[in-house]
Amino acid sequence: MTSFVCNDAIMDETLDETLDEAMREWLRGLPKAELHLHIEGTLEPELMFKLAQRNGVELPFANVEEAHQAYVFDDLQSFLDIYYAGCSVLVTEADFADLTQEYLTRAAADGVLHTEIFFDPQTHTDRGISFGTVVAGITRGLEEGEREFGISSRLIMCFLRHLDADAAMATLEEALEFRGVITAVGLDSGESGNPPEKFEAVFDRARAAGFLTVAHAGEEGPPDYIRQAIDMLGASRIDHGVRVMEDPELVDRLVAEQVPCTVCPLSNVKLRVFPSLGEHPLRAMLQSGLRVSINSDDPAYFGGYIAENYIQTAQALAMTTEEMRAVARNSVLSSFLDAHARHELLAAVDAYPGMQ
Repeated sequence: MTSFVCNDAIMDETLDETLDEAMREWLRGLPKAELHLHIEGTLEPELMFKLAQRNGVELPFANVEEAHQAYVFDDLQSFLDIYYAGCSVLVTEADFADLTQEYLTRAAADGVLHTEIFFDPQTHTDRGISFGTVVAGITRGLEEGEREFGISSRLIMCFLRHLDADAAMATLEEALEFRGVITAVGLDSGESGNPPEKFEAVFDRARAAGFLTVAHAGEEGPPDYIRQAIDMLGASRIDHGVRVMEDPELVDRLVAEQVPCTVCPLSNVKLRVFPSLGEHPLRAMLQSGLRVSINSDDPAYFGGYIAENYIQTAQALAMTTEEMRAVARNSVLSSFLDAHARHELLAAVDAYPGMQ
């Protein structure tokens, strides 16, 4: 972790172009948690080709460069089409472990001290990969990452909302065997036309089984999907949530209840939720009192891991270092860590020196 001498006169300076190099290093070293990360979305083309060769999988790309060039999307669905194709190379426990370890190597370099990782079992079980293989591989990667980098973690299983609720319920039944390693369940994939209410019974069953609950809402979908996620799914955290700003009453509710929103700025621009980072509402969300954090979503596809999301967002929205420290604090406060571990991570964020 990079260290800087504290200088109170500079700590609240806007992070403009004149501070570019120092700012990048400061934001990269800022202790943080990542709460919105799809492990399948960290599959870089280089690893994709390596695993394809290992497993005898034919890819629709001639080489790594062609795969990189294909990572251009018009909307969420066009991204998902490529995303699911890439997942075809993930076959063995070792594949999932390698994928997870590669992400944690990057996360460690970006100042991540704790991560809460999504995985999509239906993407793999529908291809004939066993649930246990997926969980064992990811868990092995997380355990090795904690030993090597000291990054703590939680595992969150997501249901694919473009599939029906019966498929989600069947997946939940498979997950019951792994309650010791899966902390929470979530809801992802194409939001348009797939409201949270569709999965109310599944999430009722999940909570009764002891799982915490989160849900993607308010990215493509309207603000009411955020409300449904809280009221019908019991979601304690909203993934994305950026469209909350269209509903002032809902903003007031999320502020009062301190419901976290795990925001993914580069993803939102890449998928054309907003035309540019300069038009992203993250700073306005923070200033309104919402508990927002910055995360990378599917960084192999969206052009930046978590530090790059911090850096580009800070520059585009002219955010101060103390606003960025507040974002990092929010990431810890929004985590599923116990009170003692959360206190230790908050202390690390608060003790991180200001910029010289």
